[in-house]
Amino acid sequence: MNSHSPDFIADMLIHLGRAASARPDGYSLSPAQWSALRFFAHSNRLSRTPSAFASFQNTTRGTASQTVKSLVTAGYLERCQAQKDRRSVEFALTNAGRALLTDDPAVSLSRSIDGLSGTEREDFCRTLLALSHNLDQVRQAPVFGSCETCGFFQPDANSPGSGHCAATGTQLTADDTGRLCCQFTPA
Repeated sequence: MNSHSPDFIADMLIHLGRAASARPDGYSLSPAQWSALRFFAHSNRLSRTPSAFASFQNTTRGTASQTVKSLVTAGYLERCQAQKDRRSVEFALTNAGRALLTDDPAVSLSRSIDGLSGTEREDFCRTLLALSHNLDQVRQAPVFGSCETCGFFQPDANSPGSGHCAATGTQLTADDTGRLCCQFTPA
């Protein structure tokens, strides 16, 4: 196996993911809980549900619900009534959850990525998105991405960055459009 082989690259990606999830200094959160906190911090309001998190995490809804429940019990997430459908619930980070994310083990990986040039970051991001979309298609799993590059996104000419989601019929704020979405379809 050489350093350009698909197996080597896959091993390195898995290593980076595990290394970025490890906390050797005594934090009591599991990698799945850290992933959930990041997911709810980085997803748009349409995607802050246990089922969307389950799809993103590639796990069962029951396992995702247990992870979410543990974070609610710990005071890091709060359960809220969904704005669009009052029968549904969504989850949001509490102040304690936002504070905890300042110690996120993935921060060191983010800093390493920040050390790349702008061109390297753009190329790397494009490559990661292509890998993610290809893998999701092979597994027949939902694809995640942001509204900015989604086929359902209709920009609002009067409000830069905001728009409308044709998949859900939802008006999107500029804050929503740059976040992860479970309704994503590549443009």
